[in-house]
Amino acid sequence: MKRAISLALAAAMMVGLAACGGTSTKDENTYRVLYSGEVSTLNYLVSSSTDELKVAYNTIDCLVEYDSYGNVLPGLAESWEQDPENPEVWTFHLRKGVKWIDHNAQEVAEVTANDFVSSARYALDAANGSGTAYMMTNTLKNAAAYNDYTAYLVESENGTRTTNAEGDPIEPVEEVAFEDVGIKAVDDYTLQFTTDGVKPWFVSAVSFGCFYPVYGPFLEEKGDSFGTSNDTLLYCGAYYLESFEPQNRHVYQKNPSYWDKDKVYIETIEKKFNTEAGTLAPEMFKRGEIDEASISIDLVQAWMEDDATKDLVRPNRADPSYTYFISFNFEPSFDEQYQPENWIKAVNSENFRKSIYYGLDRVKSYSVQMPENPETLLLNTITPPAFAVGESGTDYTEMGSLAAITQGDPFDADQALEYKEAALADLEAAGASLPVIIPLVINPNETNCDKECQVIEQQLEGLLGTDYIDIQLVSGPSTGFLGEIRRAGKYGMLICNWGFDYADPENAGEPFKAGNSYQFMYTDAENGYTNKTAETQALVDEYYGMMEAASQITTSNDERYAAFAEAEAFLIEHAFVIPYHMSGSGYIASYLNPFEGQYAPFGAARERYKGQHLLEKPMSAAEFETALNEWNEKRMHASDAAS
Repeated sequence: MKRAISLALAAAMMVGLAACGGTSTKDENTYRVLYSGEVSTLNYLVSSSTDELKVAYNTIDCLVEYDSYGNVLPGLAESWEQDPENPEVWTFHLRKGVKWIDHNAQEVAEVTANDFVSSARYALDAANGSGTAYMMTNTLKNAAAYNDYTAYLVESENGTRTTNAEGDPIEPVEEVAFEDVGIKAVDDYTLQFTTDGVKPWFVSAVSFGCFYPVYGPFLEEKGDSFGTSNDTLLYCGAYYLESFEPQNRHVYQKNPSYWDKDKVYIETIEKKFNTEAGTLAPEMFKRGEIDEASISIDLVQAWMEDDATKDLVRPNRADPSYTYFISFNFEPSFDEQYQPENWIKAVNSENFRKSIYYGLDRVKSYSVQMPENPETLLLNTITPPAFAVGESGTDYTEMGSLAAITQGDPFDADQALEYKEAALADLEAAGASLPVIIPLVINPNETNCDKECQVIEQQLEGLLGTDYIDIQLVSGPSTGFLGEIRRAGKYGMLICNWGFDYADPENAGEPFKAGNSYQFMYTDAENGYTNKTAETQALVDEYYGMMEAASQITTSNDERYAAFAEAEAFLIEHAFVIPYHMSGSGYIASYLNPFEGQYAPFGAARERYKGQHLLEKPMSAAEFETALNEWNEKRMHASDAAS
């Protein structure tokens, strides 16, 4: 059965379209931009860094791509189908004649199904340290077992060691052959995957980095030098990397052998390195030296009030691939000065959590990042609107109990104070002392996070009282923040984010699964995670049961999504998490039309230059709003047609 899979994705601010507003294009066909952070590798089979993967997104094609509205289109695969008798089997039929080229644009070989097998073999070999192999290990049959076996070979030095460097025993792992992994080349143009269980969302996963092809003989020839420079890569995408001079410049050129070159409109992309790019770019943009610049919150008001620049700046497009939420930590390991034992008593009170949930004025706190219309990016759910749409055309966030949560603003001062009164009784019964100290950790890598956290502190303490809570701001490290703070559990509350890997609501539940370090809501006696009360544990168990039941529904997206919606609503209703906003705040001056390129709330689509033109003049804020409204209208019709 051929799958005409439609991902009717995007909401009011989730953008990416074609031809809005009839804007004309520049004669010059070179897109110039500054960058301030250099990539450490071009090896797209290893890296999990978005900045590093942007190179591959524009130079390596994958099996499928997306249109401007989030509908899936053929890429290197002309067609695909899911076996109706064995829905774990997916077969992709590759287009013929697609070429690998080198950094001089010379054709080297044809892209075949074997190239996808080569990339899987490389990514799943633990010796190569792939940061994205988890998508395969979570998806393909026997991929996790093969990855575990190769990890054992690395640790045991191919079975020659029985103890590790610390003297601890190395447990043998049963041998698994790569040929047992659920990927095979049936012939040069037929690629078959076998998933580990039925994965109705599988097509949306194949745009993930580890599923990108690599020419096996070239990979073997280059060995450890693969992806260290532009001449140690081959290219089959819209562009090739003509020049790669670290901390100087990167130059992309249109691929003359590209199978879809008629849809590649920008001929050259030139990225110049400057550590002060954020500071210098606005003035360089005004002088016509570059074609895009982020306009900081400190500058945007002046730009908006200056006749020379007011029509050059617009809001950034929203990025629904990242959702932000505020986590409560149920297994704190922060310093004694913040009274972790007292925090445990407080966080186990649902009434206490709800006093924070209803007491937080997210509009006020997020205005630090988005002074104009912060509501456009706020989320009441973990999953953004239009991320997933069922067969009936109903948006996931409008299903079941989640529908009521999606509407309005949860901030309710009166309700927050009512829950505070109920929480006071809980805290007294638990033997907690007041005020409850809440270490709120600042991530210095997030722009203006310090100011945002200051507003949260002042607003919540102002409403609920400093006799009830004492929010203490703690500055986290600029390097290793995730390892030292979030994964180590050294926080009481923390603004977290999650990036979506594939188009299914199940993926939105990943941060809250057992083993994940977003809030430690699970119990794990081996690691000492045993601080949940019986009441809290019962709620956690019920949530996990709901998620497991939803994951077993694979024949109807309406039924599957509705079940996941109930689970997500349960998580929010019991205030285990406070949904916050999607990514995409701030302002930009750019000659690119944000509605023109590919769109999907995961994977590579939004980072691709294919399909984009250079505008004759930058899009203004007013033009942005008009184009956005046009796009929303056209998206609805496009999504209906695709469904």
